[in-house]
Amino acid sequence: MRLERPLTEREETVLLSLLPEKWRERMLRKTAEKRREPLCAYALLWMALRERYGWRQLPEMALTDRGKPWFPEHPEVHFNLSHTAGAALVGISDSPLGVDIEKLRPISRRSMERIAGVDTEEEFFRSWVRREARVKRSGTGIATMLREDAPFLSGERFWFLDTFPGYVAGVCTRGADIPSEVRKYSLEEML
Repeated sequence: MRLERPLTEREETVLLSLLPEKWRERMLRKTAEKRREPLCAYALLWMALRERYGWRQLPEMALTDRGKPWFPEHPEVHFNLSHTAGAALVGISDSPLGVDIEKLRPISRRSMERIAGVDTEEEFFRSWVRREARVKRSGTGIATMLREDAPFLSGERFWFLDTFPGYVAGVCTRGADIPSEVRKYSLEEML
C-alpha cells in the first residue's frame, strides 16, 4: 500500500477499530505521525484475511519470544508485516514467510560499505530487504541479519517484489512457489 497523505481522524478511528484491544492500546502509545504506516499494515492484513479466509475481524495476536507476531488460535495461518515511510506491505501464507519494504533514502557511504559492501543506496536497500525478509521468515532475531553471506536454509527462497517507484520490497518463503499475487492499494481503495 502506498500512503501519500496523512490519515484523517475518521480514517484513524476506523483503522484502530480493526485491531484487537491489546494491539489498539499499543498503537495508541505512538504519536499520530508514527501510527499511519503500522495502522495501514494491520488494515491490509485484515483485508487479506477477510478475502482469503472470510474472517470478519483480526483474531487475537501474540508475539513469539523473538517478537514475531502470530495468531495463537490459528497457528496454521502465517503472516508478516512491514512498513516504511509512505508504504506498508503484508504477506499471508500457510507456511512461515517474511516480508520487508524500504523507502530508498540517503545512507552514508561508510554504512553502505560496512553493512552491505555496496556503493549505492539501491544496492544497500536490496541487500537489507533480502536479509530482513529472511530473518522475519525464520523468526531468528535481528542479530542474524547482519551476515550478508548467511547461507539459505533448505527450501528457503527469496523474491524481490515490484511495488512502487522509490521503494525496494521482497518476500522470503520456504518453498519453490513464487508469490502468487502482489496487489497494490492506495489509502482510498482500502477505506
